[in-house]
Formats: sequence, C-alpha cells, structure tokens
Amino acid sequence: MSEAPSTPVKRPRRGRIVLAVVVLALIALVAFHLLRSKAPKPGVAPQVVTVSTATTGPMPETLSELGTVTPVATVTVLPQLSGYLTAVGYREGQDVQKGQFLAQIDPRQFEISKRQAEAQLAKDKAALAQARADLARFTQLNERKSIAEQTYADQQFLVQQNEAAVKADEANVAQFELDLIYCHITAPVSGRVGLRLVDPGNYVTASSQPGIAVITTMKPTTVEFTVPQTALDKVLRRTNSGAQLPVTVFSSDNSRQLATGTLYAINNQMATATGTVTLRATFANEDEALFPNEFVNVRLLVDTLQNAVLVPTPAVQSGAPGDYVYLVNADDTVSVRKVTLGPGDGQHTVIASGLAAGNVVVTDGMDRLSDGVKIKASAARPASGAVGTSGTSGTSGTSGTSGTSGTSGTSGTSGTSAAAPLAPPPEPAASPTRAASAPGAASVAS
Repeated sequence: MSEAPSTPVKRPRRGRIVLAVVVLALIALVAFHLLRSKAPKPGVAPQVVTVSTATTGPMPETLSELGTVTPVATVTVLPQLSGYLTAVGYREGQDVQKGQFLAQIDPRQFEISKRQAEAQLAKDKAALAQARADLARFTQLNERKSIAEQTYADQQFLVQQNEAAVKADEANVAQFELDLIYCHITAPVSGRVGLRLVDPGNYVTASSQPGIAVITTMKPTTVEFTVPQTALDKVLRRTNSGAQLPVTVFSSDNSRQLATGTLYAINNQMATATGTVTLRATFANEDEALFPNEFVNVRLLVDTLQNAVLVPTPAVQSGAPGDYVYLVNADDTVSVRKVTLGPGDGQHTVIASGLAAGNVVVTDGMDRLSDGVKIKASAARPASGAVGTSGTSGTSGTSGTSGTSGTSGTSGTSGTSAAAPLAPPPEPAASPTRAASAPGAASVAS
C-alpha cells in the first residue's frame, strides 16, 4: 500500500521531457525550412573568357601561292661543227661573262680549207680580170662592126660568169672564217656554268647532246607562280591602272624571307585544267638567295584596305550560322553575331559587315559559350602592338576604366598597352561592359 502512489509521479515528468524534445525538433525543422527558403539560390557560375575590342586600321590584301624560281636565261652551249675538243677554258660552277672563252675545237682542217678557198678566189679573180679586158676590146671592135655580134654577147656573159664565181669563192672564204670562229666557243650569255659535260680529247659533232656546257643566268632572276581565276580580276585592275604590285618570296617552309620584287608579266591564257593563270615577278637577286628551279612561297600584295574593322582571328568562328563571333553585351552576357569576313593576315581578320569599331568580342574560352551565357573577362594581357591607324591596342583591353589606348599611347586602368606598366587590377566585380561604359571608353553594342 505504501509503494502504489510513487509509480504515477515519474511518468508525467518523462512525458513532458519527450514532448519538449519533439517540440524543439519541430521548431528546428521549421526554422531550417524558413532559412533555406529565404537564402538566395546559387546561380550558374559565369564563364571565364578573354575578350578583345574591334579596332579599325589598314589590312593588306595578299595572295599566297607556291612558285618556282625561273632563270631569265638557261642556255645549253652546243658545238656547231664536228671535230676534236682540244681545250676547255671554264671551271665548273664559275661565273662567266658574255663572250668569254669556254672551249676549243681543233681548227687545223678548217684553216686548210680556208686557204684552198682563198686560192680559188684568187684564180677566179684573175679570170674575171682577163674576161673584162677582152670585153673592153670586143666593145671597141663591135662599135666599128669589126666582129660578129654573137662574139661580143658571149664575152659579156663570160664576164658575168666570172663575177659570179668570184662571189662564190668569197662566200666560201667567209664560211671557213666562220667555222674558225665556231672552233673557238664562247659564252652566249652571262651567267653561271654548270658541271662539265665533256672533257678535252672527245670528238664532238654539230649539235651533239649533251653539249659543251650549260649556262644559267643567276641575277636578275624571276619567279613564276599561279593565281586562281577568282583573284585575277583584282590583279588585272591594279596592273592596268599602272600600279607596280610588290611580290615577297619566302623559303619553302616559310621560315625566312628571301627576296622582294615586283610583278611584271601575266600570261595570256588561262589553264583550263586548273583554272589558274601564270604570273611572273622579277627580282634583282644580288645576294643570289633565289636559286634556279627552287620551290618558294610567294605573297603578292594586291591592295590595302583602309579603315577596316579588325578583330583577332581567334574570335571568328564557323558553324551552323555561318561565320560568327560572340559579342559581349552590356549585361555581361554574350550573343551570337553573324559577320561577313574580309581578308586576314593570320593575326587579324577584317569584318566586312556585322561589327563596328568598339564592339567587344570573345577571343578565348568559347568552348562552352552559347547565346545568352553569362561571362566574366579574365585578367588583361599585354598587347603585342597597336593595330591600325586608330591607335587602339591590346587583345583583351576591355577590363578596367579605359581598355583602349589612343594615339598618344596611354592606357587605361587595365593597361593593355605594352608601353605602359600594368596597373593594379580593379575590384572583382569589374566586367568588360562596365569598363566600356566608363567615360572615354568605346561603347558596347548589344
């Protein structure tokens, strides 16, 4: 009886504790849900990209083609008569001048023939003199009618025959004199002699191959190359206007420049098989950097575009829309902008339409971009040099207070000009579009 009232006293205290724990758990759960609903949801992180500002400046229009060094003259010296070669007067690889001695053919037989022709000439001259003397006497007798008319006429014909014989003898003498000249072989042009083709002691015949020597003109020289028919119109318009189109030649691997010259000849027919036409440029080649029959890379400067809109070549993309760039909008997003391309030089490309000077485009980090994606410009890089006449420099000079530098060479806060030191970076919230909206900066087209 004494233990019965003590048992119900502990149960209410334990129940209150359990109830308190449940209430606290419910309160904590409700507070957690409330705090979670009020907390801002994390958004998608902006893409880090490199940007650049479109500038204006000159852009050369060039045609890059494969060419061949073609000498002005390549002459194979052939013997013009037969005989034994008695001497060779050149050294292999030697530079010779026109008229310089090259080789000698045994002239003795031709000297003997010349003396025989001179003897025959003297004999016929004597016969001619006698016939003329007889004709003078027959003329006097014929005037007095002392001889027959036929005799007088026959004597006239005899004089004419002897005159013809003398002319034939003179021609024979001249022929043997020419043969003696041919025995003494000289260089027909100035140039460089190749390897020896025949040695002294060999019997050569007229026009026998491979000849006595091969002479190639080294300087000046020319380069032949072809251009497609689509580019021929610009070349013809420039040449017909009297312009001298400069031509630059590079080595076959484009590692070094060899020579500069001018275009001077265009072939008169198109190659129907390839749709190309052959052009030839001339070069002084004083240092003999251009070697005959060498393959070279040719760059023909056709024209230069002035005040063209230029962007770095990596900014231009090709895909389903065609040629396009990622344009940076005012709200730090990008949009796909279709553009029409012009010529380029490898580093920059002309935008014929679709962009204006001052527009900011993405140049790197485009692998995950799409229309409307949020972006963040990376730290500005030092510019490699100003492009164009406007003085705008840098490839990513849009971050900072004034990302473009003027003609005076001063740079903004981001300091993309190579001539000025980089300033401390702005606060992390800075963006290309905010930089463009600063006073003096180029406006960004949305």
